[in-house]
Amino acid sequence: MTQNLIVGLIVAFAALYAVWRWMPAAWRRAAATRVAAGSHKAGLVDAQRAEALAASLAKSSGCGSCDSCGSCATPGDKSSTTPAQRSAP
Repeated sequence: MTQNLIVGLIVAFAALYAVWRWMPAAWRRAAATRVAAGSHKAGLVDAQRAEALAASLAKSSGCGSCDSCGSCATPGDKSSTTPAQRSAP
C-alpha cells in the first residue's frame, strides 16, 4: 500500500513537471505569478520572497526561453556564432 502511494506521488510530480516544462511561456509566467501570490496569501512567504519565487518559476531552460545568448539568431547575424567561434583568436 505504501509503495503504491509513493509511486503514485512520483508519477504525479513527474506529470506536473512535464506540464510545467512544456507549457507556453506566457501561461508559465501567469501560473508562476498565481502560485507566488497564493503562497503569499497563505502566509508561506513574504512579499519579497513571493516576487523572487514568481521570477524563478517563470524561467525556463533551453533554446527559445531567452533572447540573451544569440544562439537562435539568423544565420547572417554576427551574434549567431558558437561559443567556440567567439573564443577563437
